[in-house]
Amino acid sequence: MEREEIKTFLPHREPMLLVDDMILEGDTAFGHYHVRGDEFFLQGHFPGNPVVPGVILCEMLGQCCCILVREELVGRTPFYSGFDGIRFKNPVRPGDTLAVRGHITNRRGLVFFIEAEGRVEDKLCVKGQFIITLVDNKKL
Repeated sequence: MEREEIKTFLPHREPMLLVDDMILEGDTAFGHYHVRGDEFFLQGHFPGNPVVPGVILCEMLGQCCCILVREELVGRTPFYSGFDGIRFKNPVRPGDTLAVRGHITNRRGLVFFIEAEGRVEDKLCVKGQFIITLVDNKKL
């Protein structure tokens, strides 16, 4: 699915919508984000040597993996509630396309434990586990 369809269930909007496309195959999420070079998070990070910040890479992983809980997102907003074992192996730069793959490893109610990784071509750039908690919009 492309960005406009993604917006029907993911609450993020530009400039914080950090997924271009996503697909669910079995119990695995796949998604992509192409780094154009004009994104807000590259301004000043770093002059003359732009690199996507690690926290933004984590956000890309999370957004791409939200397709795993698509049906549960109706009337709810996803929030990170934890990270574990996040590792940054190679930088992501303008012109790169980050390919994300992730799956749910455990679930407790509306709390989802997800393992994911992001690669540029064959190079592992980021990997780790994170927890997403879905909160009813009425409680926000």
